[in-house]
Amino acid sequence: MNKPILKSEPVAIGAADFFARTRARLGFDVPPGLFDPNIIPASGDPGTDKMLEIIAREQPVRPAAVLIAVVDRPEPTILLTQRSAHLNDHAGQIAFPGGKIDATDASPLDAALREAEEEVGLSRDFVEPLGYLDLYGTGFGFRILPTVAKVRPGFELTINHSEVDDAFEVPLSFLMNPANHQLHSKEFRGMERFYYAMPFAERYIWGATAGMLRVLYERIYSS
Repeated sequence: MNKPILKSEPVAIGAADFFARTRARLGFDVPPGLFDPNIIPASGDPGTDKMLEIIAREQPVRPAAVLIAVVDRPEPTILLTQRSAHLNDHAGQIAFPGGKIDATDASPLDAALREAEEEVGLSRDFVEPLGYLDLYGTGFGFRILPTVAKVRPGFELTINHSEVDDAFEVPLSFLMNPANHQLHSKEFRGMERFYYAMPFAERYIWGATAGMLRVLYERIYSS
């Protein structure tokens, strides 16, 4: 399957309204499922939910944090990375800055800010955290807690090529337009599971990254 999820016109939300809605609707309570394998993050797709249940029984939970950095430009953008091709996990894929939560991290927020500095050199001086999005589970056992943040323009990036090949920005209006949300599927142990894809120019945004962007749309735009 390869089609938009919704055929309705996108909801028009200005930058100020987007940031205000995000502050009002998100918070900084850490969900227990980030560390508890008995709590399965709900995806809304029965095939994916079953896959996450199986993965939780077979391998340890891997808590992670990412930064959904919304750059406050005249036309807001989201900062994304392309992971290095030699990495063990998600090599070459489009991702948010982020990674595993270390024992030394004070919080998932701290982990997301640290990883953004380490991967692309985004200084936390430019970042205003707005709140955590919903917990997101993956087929590799990761439990990802995204921090949505407002980023002030004027920052300079320094790419850590041991982790990231490139960093780029995509218009928020494109990513939050349901006409650009495609639903693809694949088989997992005899079950069909669905995932999102949001192709943009030569970039193929899919899987967990597209899934978290879809959750952002549902939390901020669709209600």
